[in-house]
Amino acid sequence: MIEISNFDHIGIRISDRKKSVAFYELLGFDLVADGGFDQGHPLVMLHPSGININLLGPATAKPGENILMDEEPKYPGITHLAVKVKDAEATEEFVTANGIAITGRRDFRGTKTIFIRDPDRNVLELVGPGPSVAELIAEHVHV
Repeated sequence: MIEISNFDHIGIRISDRKKSVAFYELLGFDLVADGGFDQGHPLVMLHPSGININLLGPATAKPGENILMDEEPKYPGITHLAVKVKDAEATEEFVTANGIAITGRRDFRGTKTIFIRDPDRNVLELVGPGPSVAELIAEHVHV
């Protein structure tokens, strides 16, 4: 077994630097370094929560499309990023007030979740307070 302490960062391929940086800044991330975006190296963005994302690009195929989620063939790969939020209702109000479309929602045993998309249609799952999604799924399967 490898002793893992936490995620270090998550890489997200993007096609439009300006739109994507603005989107993630709206969510509270700060651009702290440009490792050479035009050469395929990351834009490093940090959130006050400690979450680190690397925006990689520029994408060279199907900009604004998500082949992992939007196409009929189901390719392997990471389909979404899920983060816990402190207040589900306040998060939904913020998302709506800022013109971000909610593309899905769940309410399972009081844990409210909404799904949104970044400018390249990468999926972010915003999970409200309550049991973790892992706990909810495990309980549901074992019931």
